[in-house]
Formats: sequence, C-alpha cells, structure tokens
Amino acid sequence: MRIRKKDSGVFEADLTPMIDMTFQLIAFFMVIINFAQTEQHAKIKLPTSSLVKPPEQPFEHQLVVHLTREGRAIIGGQEMAIDGLRIILDGEARSLELTQSRVSSATVVIRAHRKAAAGEVQRLIKKCQESGFEKFALRAKGSTDP
Repeated sequence: MRIRKKDSGVFEADLTPMIDMTFQLIAFFMVIINFAQTEQHAKIKLPTSSLVKPPEQPFEHQLVVHLTREGRAIIGGQEMAIDGLRIILDGEARSLELTQSRVSSATVVIRAHRKAAAGEVQRLIKKCQESGFEKFALRAKGSTDP
C-alpha cells in the first residue's frame, strides 16, 4: 500500500522579478531627482506670485542662470560677478551653434532670489543679450493664497 504525501497547500512565489523591478524604480527616481535638482540652488529663494503659470511646453534649449541676493550669478555651479558671465555665455552660444541650433532659439531661465535688486536682473539680461540670447523666462514660486 502506498502512502500518499499530503499537500501542504503553501505556494511559494518567485520574488526575484519583483525585487528587480523595485531596484530599477529606485534607481529611476534617484536619477529623476538629480535632474530636477540641477535647476535649483540652495542660495536662491524664489519670489512668490499668484500670477505664476508653468510654461505651456518645455523649452527646446534652456540655460539656467541663478541670481543671488547679493547680485552674483551662478551658472553651471560656478558663482561669479555678472560682469564675468560673458565668457561662459559666449561658450554656451558657441556650443549651441555647434549643435546646429541658433542662439536666438535658446531660452535663458533666470532664477533670481526674491531679495535681488531688479536692476541686477536687468544687468543679467543685458549680459545675455550681448552674447546673442534673445528669449528669457523668469522663475517664481506660485503663492498658495487666493
């Protein structure tokens, strides 16, 4: 007479694909967060406005320039006086031309500190115009008050 084994009824699933997918998602979100932080700088506190609206479509070519409270520019992680920006802006213009893009098609995104003088923002725009940039976008934070 044969003795039958009783089925324990426990089903063990292979969790390897689920663990792999979890690690891929973690890596994906880490990369996305790093890209989002490249546009931000800790020294810059944006002004708030109730009129803020996001751009209708992303900018084709954008160059982010931060303006500190003291009136110094930060571009590519380097902090400098606005007058010293011309060399870097000219280099950005040349690199755009090498990629078959026109400098006038690029948008300079200015993230000015809320306490930065308006005259400093104007000086920054003028320096960018001297290098051939024509389109500008000013960043601000939307206010939550009605």
